[in-house]
Amino acid sequence: MSKFDPALAKEEITNEELFIVKKMIEGDIDSFKYFFDRYYSDLCNFVHIYLHDQILAEEIVQDIFVFFWENREKLKINTSVKAFLFSASKFKSLNLLRDTKTKRRIVENIGKTEPYHTTEQDSSCIDAEEFRKILDMAINQLAPKCREIFLLSKRNDLTNNEIAAQLGISVKTVENQMTIALKKLREYLLPFREKIFLIFLLHFLSKS
Repeated sequence: MSKFDPALAKEEITNEELFIVKKMIEGDIDSFKYFFDRYYSDLCNFVHIYLHDQILAEEIVQDIFVFFWENREKLKINTSVKAFLFSASKFKSLNLLRDTKTKRRIVENIGKTEPYHTTEQDSSCIDAEEFRKILDMAINQLAPKCREIFLLSKRNDLTNNEIAAQLGISVKTVENQMTIALKKLREYLLPFREKIFLIFLLHFLSKS
């Protein structure tokens, strides 16, 4: 896919998509996965046209899908899901381009990035048990305090306020450490394909 067709913005959501969206709103991960599997690759290719950076493109699309899932109960989709996702990706890409530092990085990488290739094996060869082991290794790479805060949040289900009280630190420190932890985990897990990363972490990381 090379361009975003403006006609997509006028596409109405179909009854089939509406049914799947309603299931997703109820928390059905398979319904979310339906949209992810259907549009992820095209969205990455679309964003890559703007950014000329495959890693950034995948990060943008991943963020869009995380937003799509986490805000599913509040979203008002007046067009097709495809139009919604492409419009959101375009908006986020253009916002990113306005950042001077990001612009510089993109310009430096134009012409340097190699064609991006995936295989069916790349995106599906890691099962849940193996991925949990990889995720555990990633968590162990975090600094001790950062790891402790992350585990208290995601495995002990403590709120930021509860963690701050338990460790005798500020809530802001907890928030900062969680941001660092998620950023480092994303970087560590990137080679294992964002598709698996996103589906797995929706269950494990996005509790709040």
